Amino acid sequence: MRRLGFIACTALCLLAPAVASADTAQSHWPKDAKVFFVAPENGATVTGPVKVVMGAKGIDIAPAGTDKPATGHHHILVDTDLPKGEQALSPLPADEHVKHFGKGQTETELTLAPGKHTLQLVVGDGNHIPHDPALASQKITITVK
Repeated sequence: MRRLGFIACTALCLLAPAVASADTAQSHWPKDAKVFFVAPENGATVTGPVKVVMGAKGIDIAPAGTDKPATGHHHILVDTDLPKGEQALSPLPADEHVKHFGKGQTETELTLAPGKHTLQLVVGDGNHIPHDPALASQKITITVK
């Protein structure tokens, strides 16, 4: 009987990491969720300040700190790439390349230097964590006059 208990415990200990890995490989966000720019359009030439309208489908946009499934808030990545790997599992930094909208805002004005810029939306959960895979828009390019 003791041997059966040892075998069962060993089997569970060996299976536990596989179960945990399968769980973390699944998306934190609903499958049908998406975020997108309503404005500006990709390729647009604009004058500053740049009016940005952010859209979302399949999730609720809510202030940071909200702990509810399928709920998050926008961040705009300016001239930078999505965080990957371990960085995607940590809160997004707040700097000149990552703009936070932790009050649940869906519109803003950005002051950008004249020239070409890339913009990308990424949703963070209530703790500003984008998760891996991230819920992100396509990256767009705009030119500021």
